[in-house]
Parts: sequence; C-alpha cells; structure tokens
Amino acid sequence: MKKRVQSSRLMKPWGFFILNNFLDYFAKTSWSIRCAFALREWKQRDYFCLTVRFIFSGIVTCFFAVSYHTSQVYAEEQNSMKRRQQGILTGMPFMANIAPRTFVDDLDRKLYLAKPPKRIVSLAPSITEILFAIGAENELVGVTDFCNYPPAALEKPKVGYSRPNLEVLVALEPQLVLAPPSFLRADLLAKLEQLKIPTFILESKTVEGIFGHIQVLGRMVGRSSEANTYTATMRKQIADLTKRVDGRPRPTLLYVLNSEPLITVGPGSFIHHLIELAGGRNAAERANAPYPRLTMEEVLTQNPDILLFPIGEYEGIPQVEQDRWKRWDSLRAVQTEKLFQVQSDLLNRPGPRVIKGLRHLVALLHPDVSLDETMDEAHP
Repeated sequence: MKKRVQSSRLMKPWGFFILNNFLDYFAKTSWSIRCAFALREWKQRDYFCLTVRFIFSGIVTCFFAVSYHTSQVYAEEQNSMKRRQQGILTGMPFMANIAPRTFVDDLDRKLYLAKPPKRIVSLAPSITEILFAIGAENELVGVTDFCNYPPAALEKPKVGYSRPNLEVLVALEPQLVLAPPSFLRADLLAKLEQLKIPTFILESKTVEGIFGHIQVLGRMVGRSSEANTYTATMRKQIADLTKRVDGRPRPTLLYVLNSEPLITVGPGSFIHHLIELAGGRNAAERANAPYPRLTMEEVLTQNPDILLFPIGEYEGIPQVEQDRWKRWDSLRAVQTEKLFQVQSDLLNRPGPRVIKGLRHLVALLHPDVSLDETMDEAHP
C-alpha cells in the first residue's frame, strides 16, 4: 500500500502565508526604510536651510560691518580735514605727534592752540599786567589805552578804549586776543570768530580765579613755570595777611564804585572776596549780583563803619561826590570820619597788584595790624 503523501494543498497555504508575511514585512520594512531615508533627507534639507540661513546672515552682518567701518573711516577723514583747516586758522593741532593744548575760557568756549602765540592783543589792563608779570611782554603787540602799568605798557600799540577799533586790531595780525566780557562787544567777538582770530575771555569772580588766569595764561604762552612761581608767592602773601586779621572783629565796609546811581560790589565779584580776606564785612553781602545797585535806604540800614571811594586816572569818584556823603550824618562812617580812598588800579584790576589792594584794605579795616613784613607785590 502506498504511503499517502501530504497534499501540497497543505503546504501551499502555509508557504503562501509565510510568503505573504515576508512580503508584508518586506513592504513594511521598505516603507520604514523609505521613511527613514525621507526623514533623514528632510533633516538634511532642514540643516541645509539652516546652514544657508546662517551663511546668509553672516554675509549680511559682514556687509553692514564693512559699511559701518567705511562710514566711520570717511567721517574720520572728514573730521581730520576739518581739524587741519582749523589748525591752520586757529592754531589747533592736527598732526598725530603734536599733543593738543585745549583751553576753556570763562564763557565755556574751547580754544585749541598748537603752539604758544607770538602775537597777542590784550583788551584789559589786568591781562596786560599779568603778561608783563610772567615775562611775556614781548608777545604783546597791542593793548588798550587803559593799559598804563607797568610803564612799558604805554609804549605798546593801542587799539582803543572800551570799544576797540576792529581795523587797528586786525592790522596787528594777532594770533590770540585776550579780553574780559565787559571790554569785548558781542558784534566784535562775532567778527573776530568770522575772521578766524582766536579769542579768549577772562572774568575773575574770586581771588583764586585771578590765580587761575595767571596760570592759564602762563600755559598759553609757554611760561607755566614763571606763572606757577608767581601765584605761589601771591598765595603765601595772602595767607600771611589773612592770618594777621584772623579772629578780629569784622568792620562793615561799603565800596562806592559809582555814586549816581549808587553801584557797589557784591557776591560774585573778586573785590567782595578781597574785603572778606582783609577781615571786613561787605555792606552789600546779601546782594544778588556781582555789581549791584543799592538804594540809600539799604545803605542806612547796613550803616557801614567805613566808606571807601576809588580814585584814579580812568576810574574814580570825584571829590565833590565824596563830600556829598557827609550829609548822611546818621552813618557811623560819617560820624567817625572814616571816608577813605584807594587807587582804583589796585583794587579794581584782577591782576598781580591785588596784593597791594588787599594790603590797603587790611590797613583801613584794622589799622593796628602791623604790615611791615608783608610784601606789596609778588616777585617770582
């Protein structure tokens, strides 16, 4: 009897099942692989996009950086050109190996000087005296008609009184003009700026301000050593004078700059500071201006112990006006006959001779103080 052979029909479904499963797995696997490749491709594409974006951003950043640098270089070249033009016209340095010399005047205006000026015009007697005191008289090529000290100042070319003659001034070819605000009109200042003539404004409000001006002028003209020595001597003399009056009663003093209208000195003026240094009290110490106007009622209220009048060739109170004060017989100064005079050049000029003015004030306010050992004037 023949063995029965298992029917292929039994094998066929099993083999088909296996084959189908294999095909399904292969299909699924192929799909997974395709998905994986697709995902990887997508990621690569995404990385590529990010890389492109990063590179593009870098290019844009570099472009703007180069543009900014180029604009800065151009601006610097333009500024350099301006500095060169200003250096030619105003003396401002523009070369890299020259250290800039910057000065700021009392109007907060900056001035640049590449080197010490050799031709200077002074529009104030005090400035003229300072330049002579520090040995810079040879640089002075023009002064005002008020500049009468030292005697050598009288030999300098004149540019006028309080209203300088512009044509005469310009003809002197100054490399620097020095002036106080009161002597230099706004229109004249504007004209000098238009002509590129360097102008420096000086206005002393304290005694220390006078020292500062001496030192800054010393720097300008290349005589810092002389200026520093001079101011050191002046400070020593002032310290000696103030020590002598320290702790003493402070008499009240009224300094009559002008009688009609009555003008005196107040806080913000160097003369007010001198009165205090001399051991006195300014009758106008509560005024709100450096040179205030006072009413007679205010003077009677303050009732000063001393009346002081300036006298001189250019500034001063005539004797007839001084005598009129005697009718105010209720004032202590009139009752005690303490109506005194002072040379206006000594007290009104913020220059080297304020030491003499201070000594004069100490002698009036404290006549019993010995001043024999105090120098009249600083000598470096």
